[in-house]
Amino acid sequence: MVSTARRPRRKPAGSEDRLNQPQPPAPLILTLRFDDASFARLDSLRRAHFPPERNHIPAHLTLFHALPGEALEEVLSGLRFACAATPPFVLRFTGPRSLGRGVALEVASPELVSLRRALAAGWSHMLTRQDAGGFRPHVTVQNKVSAEAAAALLAEMTAGFERWEARGEGLLLWHYRGGPWETAASIPFAG
Repeated sequence: MVSTARRPRRKPAGSEDRLNQPQPPAPLILTLRFDDASFARLDSLRRAHFPPERNHIPAHLTLFHALPGEALEEVLSGLRFACAATPPFVLRFTGPRSLGRGVALEVASPELVSLRRALAAGWSHMLTRQDAGGFRPHVTVQNKVSAEAAAALLAEMTAGFERWEARGEGLLLWHYRGGPWETAASIPFAG
């Protein structure tokens, strides 16, 4: 008679060792901190137009998408130094822009571009291809929708758009762990 009982599966050699290995630190994301009124306006737009099942993070302007988590102390040191020398500055929202399957608001600010360039120069040894590439400041208000839905929102926002200003008041550093971002640091501009 042949037994139909299942034999316990053997784990591949070394698999327990891999499970017990420490995981690399989560990547770091760096964003700009807005004045409260501007953040509320931007976050309201994002909540209104971003698919709710995908909207796990607040409105933001990303400066760096994936700094290495193991360089946390080096990153924080660079941020503290840069923020101490940077006064709050004006940002100009100049109009909506198509993302193909979404819409963003474009941002103009020579001070922001200069700050980001200085940080990138100091961190050039750790930047991903995306972060080493060009920087087009924007705040995404819609993404991951159909091209038709994105085109409709772009037309709607373009028709009624009036340029407006906000203030950059500091930098926010986040841990990315695959879902909602976890705050690592909030550093105000002091200048």
